[in-house]
Amino acid sequence: MKPKFWTRFCRFLPLPATLLLAGCHMALLDPKGPIGEAEKSIIVTATGLMLLVVIPVFVLVFVVAWRYRASNTKAAYEPEWSHSNKIEAVMWSVPIVIVSILGVIAWRTSHQLDPYRPIPSQFKPIHIDAVAMDWKWLFIYPDQHVASVNEVAMPVGVPVVFHITSATVMNSFFIPRLGSQIYAMANMQTADNLVASAPGTYRGISANFSGDGFSGMTFKAVAMSKADFKQWLANAAASKQTMDAAAYRALEKPSENLPVAYYSNAMPGLFQQIVQGKFAPGRMVASSDMRDSARSE
Repeated sequence: MKPKFWTRFCRFLPLPATLLLAGCHMALLDPKGPIGEAEKSIIVTATGLMLLVVIPVFVLVFVVAWRYRASNTKAAYEPEWSHSNKIEAVMWSVPIVIVSILGVIAWRTSHQLDPYRPIPSQFKPIHIDAVAMDWKWLFIYPDQHVASVNEVAMPVGVPVVFHITSATVMNSFFIPRLGSQIYAMANMQTADNLVASAPGTYRGISANFSGDGFSGMTFKAVAMSKADFKQWLANAAASKQTMDAAAYRALEKPSENLPVAYYSNAMPGLFQQIVQGKFAPGRMVASSDMRDSARSE
């Protein structure tokens, strides 16, 4: 065959690959919680407003090219034309209106969807401490005295208050289907309020590069019924592994692709010690001291 044919053929080779995208699932556009639903609405609204500018521009490219083609002798030839008040008005007014609308939406939703803002509910929220490590996630249930690695469970319809920190470099806590990406930083505490509206297992990730094991730094967010959640807590409480200082120090060592693990008897005040950097050599404090500190807070 002629080389020209192969050149054209190779240009179209990537097109069949687009069929593989049929199996892709965009988590952000399939939320399973009210925060994710609200964020999806913002994405759709903002995209629609921006398309009000983008679509006419692409249409006009073809319209102008066709109208002023060389063979169209009816098109006016105005080489001295340089200004139009009507065009100038459209070019300024449309972006101003769109940016103003987006500004109002951003202002309102940044307050309504503040991750520190409690979610109104008839149910008492559950508190979970999330710790980013190299390269896994540690979840501590301070009220239930259990912990887990790379899996966080929550009952459907019950608000969850996450307290987030990092035992290593900066990371980012993110469950796309539930919403709100929140940074995790060493010696600092951030927070996130989420609630799952449907049962399921959702993928959680670190959305901030943190080194060699970053690609495997994922976790499972499991939303379940209240009865199943109680059973999950009971199973964790029955684990032979206990989350004490020794277990934490072993877990703190860099490791990749760790399987899900459960711990019983989570040490009181563990999260506060991590935030305060008291796991540095020679800086561990007694659990009883941290228990008193936790009460005072």
